[in-house]
Amino acid sequence: MAESELYVSGIGISKNVVSTVVSLAARRVAGVASVGGNDIASSLISVFTSRSLAPEQAVESSVEDDRLKLVVHIAAFYGYPFTKLAADVREAVADAVTEQIGVEVAAIDVYIDSLVFPKE
Repeated sequence: MAESELYVSGIGISKNVVSTVVSLAARRVAGVASVGGNDIASSLISVFTSRSLAPEQAVESSVEDDRLKLVVHIAAFYGYPFTKLAADVREAVADAVTEQIGVEVAAIDVYIDSLVFPKE
């Protein structure tokens, strides 16, 4: 099994596929400015904060007891309570993984790495 693949529930899944499913789900959550370093908002963040993750580091995935364990790094818009935002991201990601990939999720850790302020 390659380092870039996960073996869970009897199938091999590319970590890139998992990252894509997770990123798309997380980006749809109100309050999420970006996932890792994948878009314009995070490029602007990196200009102003010198912090940006490579796309392959934005979502980390591993297998634990035949279930996926996920870590998602996001930038959040100012004004969204962090605990609710993290819960919403977890719910969206878990639903997407269950529906699209068809495997159970053991845990989803959400890291809010940057904060984006609205223009005034």
